[in-house]
Amino acid sequence: METQTIKQLQKTANLVRQGVIEGTFCAKSGHPGGSLSIADTLAYLYEVQMRFNPKNPHWEERDRLVLSKGHTCPALYSILAAKGFFAWEELTRLRHVGALLQGHPDMKHIPGVDMSTGSLGQGISAAVGMALAGRLKKADWRVYAILGDGELEEGQVWEAAMFAAHHKLDKLIAVVDNNGLQIDGRVSDVCSVYPIDEKFRAFGWAVFTADAHDFESLDAAFTAAKQVEGKPSVIVQRSVKGKGVSFMEDQAGWHGKAPSQQQYEQAMAELKAAAAALEG
Repeated sequence: METQTIKQLQKTANLVRQGVIEGTFCAKSGHPGGSLSIADTLAYLYEVQMRFNPKNPHWEERDRLVLSKGHTCPALYSILAAKGFFAWEELTRLRHVGALLQGHPDMKHIPGVDMSTGSLGQGISAAVGMALAGRLKKADWRVYAILGDGELEEGQVWEAAMFAAHHKLDKLIAVVDNNGLQIDGRVSDVCSVYPIDEKFRAFGWAVFTADAHDFESLDAAFTAAKQVEGKPSVIVQRSVKGKGVSFMEDQAGWHGKAPSQQQYEQAMAELKAAAAALEG
Protein backbone atom coordinates (compact mmCIF):
# COMPACT_ATOMS: atom_id res chain seq x y z
CA MET A 1 0.00 0.00 0.00
CA GLU A 2 1.13 3.55 -0.65
CA THR A 3 2.33 5.57 2.33
CA GLN A 4 -0.31 8.23 1.76
CA THR A 5 -3.07 5.61 1.75
CA ILE A 6 -1.84 4.15 5.01
CA LYS A 7 -1.71 7.59 6.59
CA GLN A 8 -5.28 8.32 5.51
CA LEU A 9 -6.42 5.01 6.97
CA GLN A 10 -4.66 5.81 10.23
CA LYS A 11 -6.44 9.17 10.35
CA THR A 12 -9.81 7.56 9.73
CA ALA A 13 -9.20 4.90 12.38
CA ASN A 14 -8.16 7.58 14.86
CA LEU A 15 -11.38 9.47 14.14
CA VAL A 16 -13.38 6.29 14.70
CA ARG A 17 -11.67 5.82 18.06
CA GLN A 18 -12.47 9.39 19.06
CA GLY A 19 -16.10 8.70 18.17
CA VAL A 20 -16.11 5.58 20.33
CA ILE A 21 -14.84 7.49 23.35
CA GLU A 22 -17.18 10.43 22.71
CA GLY A 23 -20.19 8.19 22.34
CA THR A 24 -19.64 5.92 25.33
CA PHE A 25 -18.75 8.88 27.56
CA CYS A 26 -21.91 10.76 26.62
CA ALA A 27 -24.00 7.62 27.00
CA LYS A 28 -22.44 6.80 30.38
CA SER A 29 -22.53 3.19 29.18
CA GLY A 30 -21.48 1.00 26.28
CA HIS A 31 -18.60 -1.16 25.13
CA PRO A 32 -15.44 0.80 24.30
CA GLY A 33 -12.86 -2.01 24.50
CA GLY A 34 -14.04 -4.18 21.63
CA SER A 35 -15.08 -1.12 19.64
CA LEU A 36 -11.54 0.24 19.74
CA SER A 37 -10.07 -3.10 18.64
CA ILE A 38 -12.04 -3.07 15.35
CA ALA A 39 -11.52 0.62 14.50
CA ASP A 40 -8.72 -0.12 12.02
CA THR A 41 -10.69 -2.91 10.36
CA LEU A 42 -13.74 -0.70 9.84
CA ALA A 43 -11.58 2.15 8.55
CA TYR A 44 -9.97 -0.23 6.06
CA LEU A 45 -13.25 -1.77 4.88
CA TYR A 46 -15.02 1.55 4.35
CA GLU A 47 -12.01 3.31 2.84
CA VAL A 48 -10.69 0.53 0.61
CA GLN A 49 -12.93 -2.49 0.12
CA MET A 50 -16.62 -1.78 0.40
CA ARG A 51 -19.07 -0.31 -2.09
CA PHE A 52 -21.72 1.90 -0.48
CA ASN A 53 -23.64 5.12 -0.98
CA PRO A 54 -24.46 7.30 2.06
CA LYS A 55 -27.09 9.14 0.00
CA ASN A 56 -28.76 5.82 -0.82
CA PRO A 57 -28.12 3.49 2.14
CA HIS A 58 -30.32 0.75 0.63
CA TRP A 59 -28.57 0.80 -2.75
CA GLU A 60 -29.07 -2.75 -4.03
CA GLU A 61 -25.52 -3.13 -5.39
CA ARG A 62 -23.81 -2.15 -2.14
CA ASP A 63 -21.61 -4.50 -0.17
CA ARG A 64 -23.16 -5.56 3.14
CA LEU A 65 -21.53 -5.43 6.56
CA VAL A 66 -22.94 -7.32 9.52
CA LEU A 67 -21.49 -6.43 12.91
CA SER A 68 -22.17 -9.78 14.54
CA LYS A 69 -20.65 -8.57 17.81
CA GLY A 70 -23.28 -5.87 17.90
CA HIS A 71 -22.30 -4.46 21.29
CA THR A 72 -19.31 -2.81 19.60
CA CYS A 73 -21.60 -0.58 17.55
CA PRO A 74 -19.94 2.65 18.78
CA ALA A 75 -17.19 1.89 16.25
CA LEU A 76 -19.68 1.14 13.48
CA TYR A 77 -21.62 4.33 14.23
CA SER A 78 -18.40 6.33 14.13
CA ILE A 79 -17.36 5.12 10.69
CA LEU A 80 -20.91 5.58 9.36
CA ALA A 81 -20.94 9.15 10.67
CA ALA A 82 -17.48 9.77 9.21
CA LYS A 83 -18.75 8.58 5.83
CA GLY A 84 -21.81 10.82 5.90
CA PHE A 85 -24.66 8.43 6.71
CA PHE A 86 -25.74 10.75 9.53
CA ALA A 87 -24.37 13.72 11.48
CA TRP A 88 -21.34 13.24 13.71
CA GLU A 89 -23.25 14.95 16.53
CA GLU A 90 -25.53 11.90 16.76
CA LEU A 91 -22.66 10.10 18.52
CA THR A 92 -23.11 12.38 21.53
CA ARG A 93 -26.69 11.10 21.89
CA LEU A 94 -25.75 7.41 21.85
CA ARG A 95 -28.17 5.33 23.96
CA HIS A 96 -30.30 8.36 24.84
CA VAL A 97 -34.06 7.87 24.90
CA GLY A 98 -35.53 8.84 21.55
CA ALA A 99 -32.14 9.23 19.86
CA LEU A 100 -31.17 7.66 16.55
CA LEU A 101 -28.32 5.49 17.83
CA GLN A 102 -29.29 2.60 20.07
CA GLY A 103 -27.06 0.42 22.21
CA HIS A 104 -27.06 -2.21 19.46
CA PRO A 105 -27.35 -1.80 15.68
CA ASP A 106 -30.89 -1.22 14.40
CA MET A 107 -31.39 -1.73 10.66
CA LYS A 108 -34.90 -0.26 10.70
CA HIS A 109 -33.92 3.22 11.80
CA ILE A 110 -30.15 3.76 11.45
CA PRO A 111 -28.90 4.55 7.92
CA GLY A 112 -26.04 2.29 6.87
CA VAL A 113 -26.83 -0.55 9.27
CA ASP A 114 -27.49 -3.73 7.28
CA MET A 115 -28.53 -6.01 10.14
CA SER A 116 -29.90 -5.60 13.65
CA THR A 117 -27.56 -7.50 15.97
CA GLY A 118 -26.99 -8.02 19.64
CA SER A 119 -27.50 -11.64 20.65
CA LEU A 120 -24.15 -13.18 19.78
CA GLY A 121 -24.06 -15.81 17.05
CA GLN A 122 -27.07 -14.48 15.19
CA GLY A 123 -25.25 -11.88 13.09
CA ILE A 124 -23.05 -14.37 11.26
CA SER A 125 -26.14 -16.46 10.54
CA ALA A 126 -27.83 -13.44 8.98
CA ALA A 127 -24.68 -12.71 6.96
CA VAL A 128 -24.73 -16.26 5.62
CA GLY A 129 -28.35 -15.75 4.58
CA MET A 130 -27.43 -12.52 2.81
CA ALA A 131 -24.62 -14.27 0.95
CA LEU A 132 -26.99 -17.02 -0.14
CA ALA A 133 -29.51 -14.39 -1.29
CA GLY A 134 -26.78 -12.78 -3.36
CA ARG A 135 -25.98 -16.14 -4.93
CA LEU A 136 -29.63 -16.71 -5.84
CA LYS A 137 -29.90 -13.21 -7.32
CA LYS A 138 -26.63 -13.68 -9.23
CA ALA A 139 -25.44 -10.44 -7.61
CA ASP A 140 -21.77 -9.52 -7.27
CA TRP A 141 -21.92 -7.71 -3.94
CA ARG A 142 -20.01 -9.11 -1.00
CA VAL A 143 -21.03 -9.70 2.60
CA TYR A 144 -18.60 -8.95 5.41
CA ALA A 145 -19.28 -10.13 8.98
CA ILE A 146 -17.30 -9.16 12.06
CA LEU A 147 -17.38 -11.55 15.01
CA GLY A 148 -15.79 -11.47 18.43
CA ASP A 149 -13.58 -14.32 19.55
CA GLY A 150 -15.74 -14.85 22.63
CA GLU A 151 -18.70 -15.07 20.29
CA LEU A 152 -17.26 -18.26 18.84
CA GLU A 153 -18.40 -19.99 22.04
CA GLU A 154 -21.93 -19.80 20.58
CA GLY A 155 -22.95 -23.01 18.83
CA GLN A 156 -24.97 -21.06 16.27
CA VAL A 157 -21.72 -19.69 14.84
CA TRP A 158 -20.62 -23.17 13.84
CA GLU A 159 -24.02 -24.07 12.38
CA ALA A 160 -23.67 -20.99 10.17
CA ALA A 161 -20.08 -21.92 9.30
CA MET A 162 -21.16 -25.40 8.23
CA PHE A 163 -24.03 -24.03 6.12
CA ALA A 164 -21.82 -21.43 4.41
CA ALA A 165 -19.21 -24.00 3.43
CA HIS A 166 -21.83 -26.47 2.23
CA HIS A 167 -23.30 -23.85 -0.10
CA LYS A 168 -19.86 -22.61 -1.23
CA LEU A 169 -20.65 -18.98 -0.37
CA ASP A 170 -17.49 -17.40 -1.71
CA LYS A 171 -18.87 -13.84 -1.55
CA LEU A 172 -18.84 -14.10 2.25
CA ILE A 173 -15.82 -12.90 4.22
CA ALA A 174 -15.96 -13.21 7.99
CA VAL A 175 -13.56 -11.46 10.36
CA VAL A 176 -12.84 -12.84 13.81
CA ASP A 177 -11.62 -10.05 16.08
CA ASN A 178 -9.26 -12.06 18.21
CA ASN A 179 -8.41 -9.64 21.02
CA GLY A 180 -8.30 -12.54 23.50
CA LEU A 181 -10.74 -11.03 25.99
CA GLN A 182 -14.44 -11.25 26.76
CA ILE A 183 -16.55 -9.79 29.53
CA ASP A 184 -15.45 -12.35 32.13
CA GLY A 185 -11.74 -12.41 31.29
CA ARG A 186 -9.43 -14.26 28.93
CA VAL A 187 -11.21 -16.25 26.25
CA SER A 188 -8.69 -19.03 26.81
CA ASP A 189 -9.70 -19.19 30.49
CA VAL A 190 -13.47 -18.78 30.19
CA CYS A 191 -14.08 -21.31 27.40
CA SER A 192 -11.22 -21.66 24.97
CA VAL A 193 -12.11 -21.40 21.29
CA TYR A 194 -8.59 -22.14 20.12
CA PRO A 195 -7.27 -23.04 17.61
CA ILE A 196 -9.62 -20.74 15.71
CA ASP A 197 -7.91 -21.12 12.34
CA GLU A 198 -7.93 -24.91 12.41
CA LYS A 199 -11.59 -25.02 13.43
CA PHE A 200 -12.71 -22.89 10.49
CA ARG A 201 -10.46 -24.82 8.15
CA ALA A 202 -12.06 -28.07 9.35
CA PHE A 203 -15.47 -26.57 8.58
CA GLY A 204 -14.41 -26.00 4.97
CA TRP A 205 -13.46 -22.31 5.02
CA ALA A 206 -10.45 -20.59 3.47
CA VAL A 207 -8.52 -19.16 6.40
CA PHE A 208 -6.26 -16.12 6.55
CA THR A 209 -4.60 -14.30 9.42
CA ALA A 210 -3.80 -10.63 9.92
CA ASP A 211 -2.53 -8.05 12.35
CA ALA A 212 -5.65 -5.98 13.01
CA HIS A 213 -3.61 -2.82 13.55
CA ASP A 214 -1.36 -3.08 10.49
CA PHE A 215 -3.07 -1.89 7.31
CA GLU A 216 -0.68 -3.68 4.98
CA SER A 217 -1.42 -6.92 6.81
CA LEU A 218 -5.17 -6.30 6.58
CA ASP A 219 -4.89 -5.43 2.90
CA ALA A 220 -2.99 -8.62 2.13
CA ALA A 221 -5.55 -10.77 3.96
CA PHE A 222 -8.64 -9.18 2.40
CA THR A 223 -7.09 -9.15 -1.07
CA ALA A 224 -6.33 -12.87 -0.78
CA ALA A 225 -9.79 -13.65 0.59
CA LYS A 226 -11.45 -11.94 -2.37
CA GLN A 227 -9.61 -14.28 -4.75
CA VAL A 228 -11.07 -17.42 -3.17
CA GLU A 229 -13.64 -19.35 -5.18
CA GLY A 230 -15.96 -22.11 -4.07
CA LYS A 231 -15.81 -21.55 -0.31
CA PRO A 232 -16.32 -18.79 2.28
CA SER A 233 -13.31 -17.03 3.79
CA VAL A 234 -12.45 -15.99 7.32
CA ILE A 235 -9.76 -13.59 8.47
CA VAL A 236 -8.60 -14.23 12.01
CA GLN A 237 -7.15 -10.92 13.07
CA ARG A 238 -5.02 -10.57 16.19
CA SER A 239 -6.06 -7.36 17.88
CA VAL A 240 -5.73 -5.47 21.15
CA LYS A 241 -8.87 -4.72 23.11
CA GLY A 242 -8.97 -0.99 23.86
CA LYS A 243 -6.36 -0.25 21.17
CA GLY A 244 -5.33 3.40 21.01
CA VAL A 245 -6.11 4.37 24.61
CA SER A 246 -3.25 3.43 26.91
CA PHE A 247 -5.18 2.57 30.07
CA MET A 248 -7.82 0.56 28.18
CA GLU A 249 -5.48 -1.66 26.18
CA ASP A 250 -5.72 -5.41 26.90
CA GLN A 251 -7.97 -4.87 29.92
CA ALA A 252 -11.10 -7.02 30.22
CA GLY A 253 -12.62 -4.44 32.55
CA TRP A 254 -13.13 -2.11 29.59
CA HIS A 255 -15.37 -4.60 27.83
CA GLY A 256 -18.53 -2.86 28.95
CA LYS A 257 -18.13 0.36 30.90
CA ALA A 258 -17.93 4.03 30.05
CA PRO A 259 -15.02 6.35 30.87
CA SER A 260 -15.32 8.87 33.67
CA GLN A 261 -14.76 12.58 33.03
CA GLN A 262 -11.06 12.27 33.87
CA GLN A 263 -10.67 9.11 31.81
CA TYR A 264 -12.53 10.70 28.91
CA GLU A 265 -10.20 13.69 28.94
CA GLN A 266 -7.11 11.48 29.08
CA ALA A 267 -8.33 9.22 26.29
CA MET A 268 -9.25 12.12 24.01
CA ALA A 269 -5.94 13.83 24.74
CA GLU A 270 -4.07 10.70 23.68
CA LEU A 271 -6.11 10.26 20.51
CA LYS A 272 -5.87 13.91 19.53
CA ALA A 273 -2.11 13.84 20.08
CA ALA A 274 -1.92 10.82 17.80
CA ALA A 275 -4.05 12.63 15.21
CA ALA A 276 -1.79 15.68 15.38
CA ALA A 277 1.26 13.48 14.86
CA LEU A 278 -0.35 12.04 11.72
CA GLU A 279 -0.95 15.54 10.39
CA GLY A 280 2.67 16.40 11.04
